[in-house]
Amino acid sequence: MVRVPAGEFTMGSDDFFPEERPAHAREVGAFWIDRHPVTVAEFRRFVQATGYVTVAERDPDPARYPDALPGELRAGGLVFVRPPRQVPLDDWRRWWAYVPGAQWRRPFGPDSDVRARDRHPVTQVGIDDARAYAEWAGKALPTEAEWEYAAASGRGDTTYAWGDEFAPRGRRMANTWMGAFPSEFVPGRGQSEVPGTTPVGTYPPNAFDLVDMTGNVWEWTEDRYSDSHRRSTCCPPTRTGDGGEDHYVVKGGSFLCAPNYCLRYRPAARQSQDSDTSSCHIGFRCVIRD
Repeated sequence: MVRVPAGEFTMGSDDFFPEERPAHAREVGAFWIDRHPVTVAEFRRFVQATGYVTVAERDPDPARYPDALPGELRAGGLVFVRPPRQVPLDDWRRWWAYVPGAQWRRPFGPDSDVRARDRHPVTQVGIDDARAYAEWAGKALPTEAEWEYAAASGRGDTTYAWGDEFAPRGRRMANTWMGAFPSEFVPGRGQSEVPGTTPVGTYPPNAFDLVDMTGNVWEWTEDRYSDSHRRSTCCPPTRTGDGGEDHYVVKGGSFLCAPNYCLRYRPAARQSQDSDTSSCHIGFRCVIRD
């Protein structure tokens, strides 16, 4: 873990999406934060020690989905399915699918696995899964302010975690989508021809020596998503409405964030996520407060 000193920074942004406004001064106390997102290997040790079963491995609660047809409520998670050609960007269902059998061991569905991915961020974890891991490890999930302060290296006056230029001197600084989302994909460092996560630390650290605060996977925070913010639409909609007690803030963007669609690979960016949602592009990291 890395110790982050107490301080004040500019949280949010007035320059991009409505849910990031207003930019305002925030103070945070000192805390320790994981240098990288929790990896597959780390999560496996937790499961082996506790026998924990994740939300994606449990059949959904019928009470939450009264309109579901018999046989629809099967354990699984959301998986990105790359279209063979460019499609309009007004319907997320053109590139997202709910896949029965998708879970942390098989993040892209039953035919996938995490062999040779021990150093990749664990995905297909809901917020309760992240909390359970954190409690087992003697840690906690970060607040949104703690996460953003750490990502911005205590500043908050630059667009990206590393400065105002997305690719300084042409160098890719994070695992984000390059090309025309969702079909045209240009692999970056550590990537194959198939969009996905990269091993933690593949890209440079920020000034606090933290890696993957931008891109790779969205990360859960402990903050409920404010009803006063307008929900963004870059990812599948949450199942129980916009905002409310079941919705939490995720931060950082992921390998699916693209300049032509989802400019959320910035510290100030935020997204609403349903508490029982798991997907192939959401993970987490933990904190310990002084």
